[in-house]
Amino acid sequence: MEVRAKLQEEEKIRLQWEVEHLVLVKQSVLAWGDLLSSARQHWQVWALAWLLLLLLALWCMWRKGSLRTEEQGEGHGDVNEEEVENVHAHEKDFGNEDEEDNEMEVEEDDSDDGHAEDVDNAAANEAGNEAANAANVNDVGNQVQEFRDRAHNFGRIIMERIQWPVQDLQGGCMWTRTLMEHFAIYFRRVLSNSFYPVLQGAIGVGSAFEGWSPREQDVVYQVLIPMTPPRGHSFHLELDTARQRRLRNFHIRVQQECTCTSEQQAENMLCFLHHPEEELRRHQDPSLLHTLCTGSYLDVEKTARWFYQLVRAIWPALPESHRWHLVLLPPRRSCQFKVTNGRESYRIEILFGVRQGNSDVFVSSQPRQAHTSSTIWPESYAVAEMKFFRYIARWAPPDSLHLKCLQFFTRLQLGLGFSTYTIKTIVMHLLSILPASQWRRRHFVSRLMDIRESLRTCVESRCLNHFIVRLPPEVLMARSCNLFHDLVMDPVAHSQAMNQYMDLQHWLKRILRNEQ
Repeated sequence: MEVRAKLQEEEKIRLQWEVEHLVLVKQSVLAWGDLLSSARQHWQVWALAWLLLLLLALWCMWRKGSLRTEEQGEGHGDVNEEEVENVHAHEKDFGNEDEEDNEMEVEEDDSDDGHAEDVDNAAANEAGNEAANAANVNDVGNQVQEFRDRAHNFGRIIMERIQWPVQDLQGGCMWTRTLMEHFAIYFRRVLSNSFYPVLQGAIGVGSAFEGWSPREQDVVYQVLIPMTPPRGHSFHLELDTARQRRLRNFHIRVQQECTCTSEQQAENMLCFLHHPEEELRRHQDPSLLHTLCTGSYLDVEKTARWFYQLVRAIWPALPESHRWHLVLLPPRRSCQFKVTNGRESYRIEILFGVRQGNSDVFVSSQPRQAHTSSTIWPESYAVAEMKFFRYIARWAPPDSLHLKCLQFFTRLQLGLGFSTYTIKTIVMHLLSILPASQWRRRHFVSRLMDIRESLRTCVESRCLNHFIVRLPPEVLMARSCNLFHDLVMDPVAHSQAMNQYMDLQHWLKRILRNEQ
């Protein structure tokens, strides 16, 4: 971004210089026109015209030499700057054509001076000047359109060099939503009188429901099912302060509540707090504390195994079971399964969590690290991020490539050490700064350069703040989460990250330059 700002500043100075010289040239043309109108001899008119032509030719030669010197001094070898230099050369050519057109107009006016009166010559000169101004305005518009066409074509060429995976994410998301709606019907029937968590409607999250995927094949369709406490129970979120403070983790404490009311008694429910344990064992299902909890806290792994059994038991009753084959994967902190019909296959992961207040922030079963305690529920912004991408898609132009940029970089960094979520966070920050109209095809290369430079800046400064939207007050009051906290604490990790960035930059340049 600093390089682009420098180039824009140099371009601004160069354009101001050109405008000043064009104003001087225009004043010279008008002055010579006045002299020509008063001249009576035909040879004087032609002499003045050739003198003006010589001056303009000398100025053009000097201008070309100065531009060549600047280009040699500013050669960075960057693809984006090469494109800018080509545009500058194109703008220079258009400027020369404008000057030649002005010369032809002056010569035509000169040829008419010897055959008209002074008043007619003055009127003709004024009309010629107005026509020249109109022509200049048209030329500027043509120049802008030409620049857009060149940028559009350049973006198209780069897009064609990249092998994009053929994916029908929209169809997969629709199929997954329909399946989860059918599951929800049987969830309500099976769990209506139990003391297991109450399951709400599934929410599509993750890259597929955001409109992109880092995988070429075997796309994972993630859904998050919010849970609320069953009758006679309540959930209380407790922040885990004994672990890493840069990541907010929670425990879900399950507490039994008194149900000694006329409404609860009418449902033939015994109060877990005020009825003898022997009577509860004989006449009522066990409490949630005795099924899915470890101590007083909801256990992620026990909940995942319960989901696993629930899905396996309900699947034969679903209409999809007649045409699709279900393969359940071993559960740990989520319920994963694949469905196939011989021609198509979908991989679905069911996450579960508890909402924080009325916000889009959850504590979910999705782990952040390889080894996470079974009673730890990390804070998740997946729903808020999905809604952010949905908002961007609603206002973005039809040819917006912001998801292509994200998909390209997440695939480019595979094997280089940066996480997919790091690239996604950088793109979300840029989407919040740059208007949606600046993510079209003609901006494709510029946006790739922005992502690259943002990654470099974050690695060098060892700081990449979490991108969070629509948060509860307690989260907003907390210190920003630095995703590069490890780089601050470990100089070796920072050095490795810089090397990984250099490797990423190398591969990006090779792709843009079409090098094998």
